[in-house]
Amino acid sequence: MWNAVVDLGTTGAEFAAPFDSVSLCLSKGLGAPAGSVLSGSIDFVREARHWRKMLGGGLRQAGVLAAAGLHALDHHVDRLADDHANASRLAAGLEALPGVTVHAQNTNMVFVTIVGAPADLQSRLAEAGVVTRVSVGADGSASARLVTHLDATGADIDTAVGAFARTLV
Repeated sequence: MWNAVVDLGTTGAEFAAPFDSVSLCLSKGLGAPAGSVLSGSIDFVREARHWRKMLGGGLRQAGVLAAAGLHALDHHVDRLADDHANASRLAAGLEALPGVTVHAQNTNMVFVTIVGAPADLQSRLAEAGVVTRVSVGADGSASARLVTHLDATGADIDTAVGAFARTLV
């Protein structure tokens, strides 16, 4: 949700207004070590807590994780725009390579298809320091989803584009 909020230039409250409840992961994109937030009516949250306890869920002494989650919400939402800029840079770099088609670059995700990809493309990219899941078909076409995040820098984007360029030669 936070990636969409930043991309659309809205607030979390405005984005979530049409929904009865919202569940957010604080580790994906925001960099907290763990944790999620569940929002909804008082009755809804009360019932969710009841079921969490009935199913054995819960954490003792969760204050440290809560502090990390609060830090992520206070300091990492606005910087998601950096992830979006890195994804745009990645998409542009990959689009310039022969045989690579960028299908979408939404927020921090880049979806590509590669014609004439080697069968071991994923392992070659991994050797070059690029970790992604690549599906290579029998016809030599491949598809991949690449995601930028808190720990991906501009230099990492250059490394990824360079690795694709060397691997696809």
